[in-house]
Amino acid sequence: MQNIIDTAISNPQFSTLVTAIKAADLVETLSGAGPFTVFAPTNEAFKKIAPDTLTAVLADKDKLTNILTYHVVSGKVMSADVMKLTEAKTVQGTMLAIDATDGVTVNTAKVTSADIECTNGVIHVIDTVLMPA
Repeated sequence: MQNIIDTAISNPQFSTLVTAIKAADLVETLSGAGPFTVFAPTNEAFKKIAPDTLTAVLADKDKLTNILTYHVVSGKVMSADVMKLTEAKTVQGTMLAIDATDGVTVNTAKVTSADIECTNGVIHVIDTVLMPA
């Protein structure tokens, strides 16, 4: 079992996410002890963002950090626990809305794969990049 960063790096569907994490200097943090729960958008999720917007965000470290930390919850929250929640506080500081009535959605993102266990937490794959208000 690997940590969150090494797990993401080893999965080609997370290459854009890994690029963003590196650009925001969050590799060391997400390689740390944690535990963390990461709602990880796939490359397909990032493709829903206009290319010029994505390029601008990747170049703005503060904005990028704000967006990425909005995908992280402190603690290891497995899917069985997520199903019981209606919201979760992010590392960024604001809340994510969780709805488990028809599958699991986090804000508007659908969880497409859950419970990828890592040494320092868990990854839940989502189909949309979450944007804080």
